Amino acid sequence: MLIVKPPPMVSVGDRSPLIKQKPSVQGLGIGGPSNQHHKQRQLIKCEVLTEIVYGDKGQVVKSKERKIFLLNDTLICANVNLKGPPDINSLVPVGPKYTVKWCIPLLQTQVMEVGQDSLQCRNSVITARRHSSTSNKVFLGPPRLYHELEELQHDLAVVEEVSLLVGTLHGSYQNLNTAVSQDWCLALQRLIRLKEEEIQNANKCRLRLSVPGKPDKSGRPVSIMVVFNTPSPLSKISWVNRLHLAKIALRKENTLGWESAEDVGKTKAPFHCPLLTCKVPVLSSRTHILKLEAALHSPSQSSLLGFCTASTSLPQGYLWVAGQGGNSTLGQVEIFSLNRATPRLVKTVPLRAPILSLEYVKGLWSSTEEKEDEKAQCLPKTGNIICAGLQDGSILVYGSVDTAVQCLLTLVNPDSCPVHCLKHSLTYLFAGLANGKVAVYHKKTGGELWDVNSCRLVSLGSEPVSCLLTLQDTVWASCANQVTVIQGASLQTQSFVAHSDPCCSVSHMVHSGGGVWMAFAQSPSIHLFHIETLEALQEVNISTRITHLSPGQVCVSSLLISQGLLWVGTSQGIILTFPVPTLEGIPKITGKGMTSLNAHCGPVDFLVSACSTLASDLLKHSSILNARKEAPPSREEKPRGMVLQYHLHSTCKLPGKLLTAQPELANLRAPPESFEHSPEDGSIYEVSEDPDIWVRGRPVDWGKEGEVRRSKVTSIAIFSGGRGYRRIGHPTSASTYSDSTENTVLVWQFPLNLSQ
Repeated sequence: MLIVKPPPMVSVGDRSPLIKQKPSVQGLGIGGPSNQHHKQRQLIKCEVLTEIVYGDKGQVVKSKERKIFLLNDTLICANVNLKGPPDINSLVPVGPKYTVKWCIPLLQTQVMEVGQDSLQCRNSVITARRHSSTSNKVFLGPPRLYHELEELQHDLAVVEEVSLLVGTLHGSYQNLNTAVSQDWCLALQRLIRLKEEEIQNANKCRLRLSVPGKPDKSGRPVSIMVVFNTPSPLSKISWVNRLHLAKIALRKENTLGWESAEDVGKTKAPFHCPLLTCKVPVLSSRTHILKLEAALHSPSQSSLLGFCTASTSLPQGYLWVAGQGGNSTLGQVEIFSLNRATPRLVKTVPLRAPILSLEYVKGLWSSTEEKEDEKAQCLPKTGNIICAGLQDGSILVYGSVDTAVQCLLTLVNPDSCPVHCLKHSLTYLFAGLANGKVAVYHKKTGGELWDVNSCRLVSLGSEPVSCLLTLQDTVWASCANQVTVIQGASLQTQSFVAHSDPCCSVSHMVHSGGGVWMAFAQSPSIHLFHIETLEALQEVNISTRITHLSPGQVCVSSLLISQGLLWVGTSQGIILTFPVPTLEGIPKITGKGMTSLNAHCGPVDFLVSACSTLASDLLKHSSILNARKEAPPSREEKPRGMVLQYHLHSTCKLPGKLLTAQPELANLRAPPESFEHSPEDGSIYEVSEDPDIWVRGRPVDWGKEGEVRRSKVTSIAIFSGGRGYRRIGHPTSASTYSDSTENTVLVWQFPLNLSQ
């Protein structure tokens, strides 16, 4: 937490002298002694960026380093003053000093992003900061590249007209026929695609902010475009994401979003806790009430998202939410797309029986080795695999590729008992049944699906198997107050008592490091057990932490471990988080818990974690026109793939400018005596197994032992499901959003995790 006294708001378009502050960090109100009259502010991010100023024709005429400070409600741009008289009164060397250039409320700023849809933006005009000009319009992007793109598009239009005219010729002429003119068109189309990608790469390091300027003479508001160059695509992703989440943190549900579970009334600042980004109604029905049963995240990376969209979206993929009707014999699954800032319903799948459990299995894609090309073409690409356990005892195995869902297999158990829970390992699929047995299915030899005839049953007791937890090729299965460890291959078992009260059956288990946290039905306590010794290590009672917020009997209804936090959903609809170690140790609760002031009106039916990595091509800064660096590994170790080739004939032997992707060859001329048709240079590309890496055209940064060194950007969100939504201490908030009986998913988001 930083104590910030903001400087006076300065309009970017104001031509009056800048309002100077004391040339130091403290002059910006960052740090320094606290003052109860000053509003407390939080520094989220600061970095030195390069401001770009354009001239009359869109050319860069000036660039200067600025220090940008992102506070929780303010954006500050400051001049970096490296020179100045030394402070003889200070014995400690001072760093750079800053003078405020402008200071804008965060809600009045907007990120203007071209993203990957450059064609729609190439003719867009904006008002931008200019050096000196009578015109106030420049292109939203690198102007020189857009000008070159327009020239190529003009040339393509002319060549297409020439091609039509060539087709009307009655005679036959060498190098003047329809085949040659079509080659011209194909070559220009390829150069246009390369230029568009070059523009996209340049945009990856340009941060464009629309900020309020000085009103015009009529008093109308004017927005000014300020353009900054970031050091890398990672830096821009971070800025776009932090600006997006900082605005969300200013919403009333996040300003007081969490309070300390131990210190009543002590709240925690946003960005130190997960942010509630949206509320989504699910499984809504006018005829009957659907009960939430299970949910999961099916990752799916999309390369079509724009740069800004990818920086602000939820973890890419799809959220599956399953439920059943109270008086209905049918089940239903709703699939939500997460490729935007808010989940969007894209598909509804009806089921023949109520659904009780879901399990996600990462699909195995076909091999692309050259020796197995023919065989690979015959193998189906199932994508992600989703297993659904039904009340009629069947397990439906779905193959999911984006929004396409296909049932690949149906598994049954001999007793036709309802499937309460599902878990998988590398070799087995485990199903917990209502009759106290665990069904074990073995994978087919050399396949990715399970053998329908391989079902083996392990009897644990007379009570239903309520939850499963897989650890490598073993599974922990709970029946009543006992937990049984089952070896997948031999089916040998080892049991221990998890709770002394036989009425307290184990309802949830989550694993982290060397421990397993367990929750119990109709109990407010959670217990930690060692995975090897099975010894009880810690017990926490959650009722003492929420009774002052919602009186009544409390029990644990859901459990999750993600991002160093143990999430606990309660029967009161309240969510608690406890810090646990993220390393491979014992996940004991080591700090004070936090209680969310945003809650459901009924029990928290599920807690689901979603995590995905942004497409690697979004992080690449260099142009496709650059040559590839030689890779250290041997040829046998390189990923193999297919070859794409354009057969462009004749054009490289014609007089004039050479059509090529290599700039250094653009001015070369072919010998006038040679008229043979030959493939054009730069027309062959090899695509590796990873479609984000071009073996020719894009530079690859090779690290140690021949591995590609990549930056990694991870997006994380948590989804909680239950009845309705309410604010703790605000009884009318539920009615302002939705009916308290409507199923609702609350979406909690973390800032992007950036690493290299």
